[in-house]
Amino acid sequence: MNTVTSVHPEDPSAKASSATRDYVTLTIAGQWFGIPVLLVQDVLGPRDVAPIPLADRVVAGSLNLRGRIVTVIDMRKRLGLPPRPDDEKGMNVVVDHGGNLCSLLIDAVGEVMSAPEDKFEKNPATVDPLWRDFSDGIYRLENRLLIVLNIEKLLEIGGNAIAK
Repeated sequence: MNTVTSVHPEDPSAKASSATRDYVTLTIAGQWFGIPVLLVQDVLGPRDVAPIPLADRVVAGSLNLRGRIVTVIDMRKRLGLPPRPDDEKGMNVVVDHGGNLCSLLIDAVGEVMSAPEDKFEKNPATVDPLWRDFSDGIYRLENRLLIVLNIEKLLEIGGNAIAK
């Protein structure tokens, strides 16, 4: 797991007191994504997921979280990435979506990252078109890109919420 606690502006003379945004970082098929920290309710290790008949292909099933039934979304399928190897279970990041809980099945969760607001960029043309639909923008870091996911857009199919 790669620990990132903050991102520093490239210009050392930049003000240290600039506003920041906090993200929970996660990895899906080797790509680094971020979710606004205030939307994350829980982080869970591998869990048994019950299938949901006739659900959309991106729905991996449901799980029981302290007595609540939570829909699990396979993020590899949602983002058009190759399937997870059978020997890897994945982790779950539970997010709040309009008062409902939904679990995002991912490969690994990182740390909370504080990023300066002035380093946030809108999606460049080089970002996969599908990912642009689900992303608010990016942060260009030293040797990689952090794509900030928009949970509301990510959890909708054809204008309807997946997990409601």
